[in-house]
Order: sequence, then C-alpha cells, then structure tokens
Amino acid sequence: MSKKVYCLAQFQPKAGKEAELFRVLQGLEPNTLREDGCLQYRVTRQISSDFAPGTGFSIVFNEIWADMAAFEAHCQRAEIQQFFQTYCLAEDGLAADWNVCVYSDEPEQYDAPAL
Repeated sequence: MSKKVYCLAQFQPKAGKEAELFRVLQGLEPNTLREDGCLQYRVTRQISSDFAPGTGFSIVFNEIWADMAAFEAHCQRAEIQQFFQTYCLAEDGLAADWNVCVYSDEPEQYDAPAL
C-alpha cells in the first residue's frame, strides 16, 4: 500500500508577473528537494498544445511526498510560510490566485470534498 501524497500547488500570477513568480517558485526547489520525504518537487508552467487546450492556473508545482507527515512538515517550514505571506497574501504579492490540493493513489483513502 502506498502512503504517498501527491500535491498540485497551482498559481495564477498577476498581470505581467508570470516570469517573476516562476523564478521565485524555482528558488524554493533546492531546499525542498533536500527535505525528508520529498520525492518530487518541480514547478512547471503551462505551454500550448492542440491536444491539451484546457485553461487553468498557468504555474503548477507537481509534488510527491513519502507520506502526509512529510507534506505537512514541508508546509510548516518558515520558507514556505514566508512565500505565501509575501507572494500570495500580501497586497503587493505576485500571485492573483492560488489553489493547493493533495491526492492519494489509494482508493480506500478516498475522501472526496463535499460539493
């Protein structure tokens, strides 16, 4: 049985701030990749494809954690909390919107959010 936790952390930059926000998010990668339980931590940006015409947040972190404890420890790190305070919550931050969700690959752990 897998205890892995998969996280999609999505960010919509403010107008004209995509490159700057992407660079800030890239700066989080080196320290995070050294954290216990971090299996993957990669920031990506949306690109064009006729086979994937969907819309959504233009910057997405694709994360894989060994377990929920490792993910939650990451979220409590000062560097991560400071990122959200500075770039998401602050009025002069770079992100217009963000959405962070975690997922499991285990059906018996399925706990869908209420609609």
